[in-house]
Amino acid sequence: MKFSVLIPLYNKQACVGLTLQSVLAQTFTDFEILVVDDGSTDDGSKVVEFIARNDGRIRLIQQKNAGVSAARNLGISEAKGEWIAFLDADDWWHPNHLRILERAINSYSTADMVSTALRRVPDASVWSPLPWPEINENATIELIEDLPMRWALGIPFFTSSVAVRRSLLANMQPCFPVGENQGEDLDLWFRIGERTTIAHTPVALVAYRTDIAGSLTSQHAVRVLAPFLLRMQRRALSGEMPHIQRRSALKLVVHQKITLAREALISGSRFEGVRRLWEARQAWATPRWCLTVFMALVMPSFIIRRWDHWRNFRTEAK
Repeated sequence: MKFSVLIPLYNKQACVGLTLQSVLAQTFTDFEILVVDDGSTDDGSKVVEFIARNDGRIRLIQQKNAGVSAARNLGISEAKGEWIAFLDADDWWHPNHLRILERAINSYSTADMVSTALRRVPDASVWSPLPWPEINENATIELIEDLPMRWALGIPFFTSSVAVRRSLLANMQPCFPVGENQGEDLDLWFRIGERTTIAHTPVALVAYRTDIAGSLTSQHAVRVLAPFLLRMQRRALSGEMPHIQRRSALKLVVHQKITLAREALISGSRFEGVRRLWEARQAWATPRWCLTVFMALVMPSFIIRRWDHWRNFRTEAK
């Protein structure tokens, strides 16, 4: 079996049926589907059971509520496929997603992780997947050897668009840090990136629904440095990380500290903003750090807030 598709499920009754249908509609059909119900309190598991009656490739696994990391770790331990493809219960795949991943696997046999890009889709009370635009299935595959540097240029993939060789994940168990809900998936992707080249197809084959009420992503707007970034910093400073990635990893951490400084200034916490800037003082000569210092010293919070809103509007419009 080529792929095990791993779907953690927690209170996504309204979404999981469409998500499963997107997997069952794949043009590459050598896969199993593992849905790990993390103690849901809605009827999402019944939706899965209903669909599974007509397709033996779907397997429902249930556990007491322990968080998405524990659910994914359990799914990894139960998987039988050569590769594990991750998919959240509120996301959606293009019909050729697995086929494009297989193309990357066959093209670069030494890569233990493959990925595609994402397409952001606004959530709505009544939602159905938008038609997929025409895609370039022969797009050049990008080999990522320095993931922190590539991440700083723009997010190439996210959890629902990656697949990892099962043998590698088995050696890294527990793969996802249990008890964390901020960057627990990024922690794994960056650690994998320190072990193997990533073969990335820069074509948007996964729909990511934004601003979903109750989603873990919507709960990440907290002004603390994510634990995975602290661990990344320690690995870079201790020499555990490959030399090619150390400098870019530290830059990525500092970049996030400046982001936290700006978020503090936007919320009116000037003292916290200045403290964050001091923590990021290694970047004192960069334009971004200098601009944030100017904000902290001169600009009122409401002006910074308006500027940030304008900047985000311009970014989304591109």
